[in-house]
Amino acid sequence: MILLSELEEAYRLQQERINKNIPIIERDKEQFIQIQNDHVQVISGIRRSGKSTLLRQIMKQYKKVAHFNFEDPRLANFTVEDFAKLDKIIPKDVDAYFFDEIQNVVGWEIYVRQLHDYGKKVFVTGSNASLLGKELGTKLTGRYLSLELFPFSLREYLKFKKMTASPENAVKYLSEGGFPEYLKSENVESLQNLFKDIVLRDVAIRYGVRNTKTLVDIALFLLSNIGKETTYNRIKNIFQVGSSNSVMDYLSWLEDAYLLFFLNRFSYSAKSMAVNPRKVYAIDNGLVLANTLSLLKDQGRLLENAVYIHLRNQDNKMFYFKEKHECDFVLFNREKPECVIQVCYEINSDNQLREFSGLLEAMEYFGLEEGQIITLNQNDTMEVAGKKITLLSFNRFVEE
Repeated sequence: MILLSELEEAYRLQQERINKNIPIIERDKEQFIQIQNDHVQVISGIRRSGKSTLLRQIMKQYKKVAHFNFEDPRLANFTVEDFAKLDKIIPKDVDAYFFDEIQNVVGWEIYVRQLHDYGKKVFVTGSNASLLGKELGTKLTGRYLSLELFPFSLREYLKFKKMTASPENAVKYLSEGGFPEYLKSENVESLQNLFKDIVLRDVAIRYGVRNTKTLVDIALFLLSNIGKETTYNRIKNIFQVGSSNSVMDYLSWLEDAYLLFFLNRFSYSAKSMAVNPRKVYAIDNGLVLANTLSLLKDQGRLLENAVYIHLRNQDNKMFYFKEKHECDFVLFNREKPECVIQVCYEINSDNQLREFSGLLEAMEYFGLEEGQIITLNQNDTMEVAGKKITLLSFNRFVEE
């Protein structure tokens, strides 16, 4: 628990900070925030992706707001009982409540449910998908809307950097990524510290992982292998972890913290899908390059990772396809295959057969007449084996 006087001081200081006129880059996701309805709005995403900044954008639409950030180290002892004290501090006439990183307080959903029952508009952010989902599902079923916020997209990056769309600037984005703090400072240590915070604070401490070195090594190994297949058993054997279940937990927790994502290989058999290797992707290329060395010269995998994040950020249901050949992404809409996508930094005479073969096999398998290949800077349309293949530059792809 925390003293009322300490809580008052923390609230006052936070309100002063939030009311300062700080320049803000508007986020594309703001258009999906529904201000008018009475649902609790949940915004989740990795640390430092700009969730607090998005809240600032939303706050501008209200006359009087209450804001409280539970990441404040002065609130380390805050418990669910302290919400009653917070109620005494927050003015009764606020138009909306904004709570940052609320998952740090066990039982927070009880207080938010209470505010909702009183007809209050509430916005909450959190950096753990599983914890937020679990708690929302118990006390707030049918009462909330959720939205994920990732680091800057290419379009947001260009706006932030005051750049125009070009192949050269797309290359810069592929290496720098979209974390606002890093783009401001260009201090690579900020991304290295972010990686440590996520793995150690959001995973190791939260879930009581004792062998933190192995956890860090596994996370770095996966960052170094984005776009590649992996299995629980392979990781277990490489790092001599006691069981595949432990590896399964580690990877699940890293995914809940939004550091890594795992893409299933398509199969009509749920059993096959469960045992087949999955491909690993990371939340941000800048974070990858700041913490590994293996991808410094592999622009193709960096482009593939950026394409994955763009698709994932749009909530696409997708898989990768692999039979005789491989196709990077198969997108589904209402359980039906809608689009197949291959990623290749540049199509040339050396790789054309391989890239076309994987795409054409996937198109044939799913009964599709068209497919796309995302490149850095090639735009073209051609007919191959009676099917239409469109080459799209990364800039055009993210704008469509």
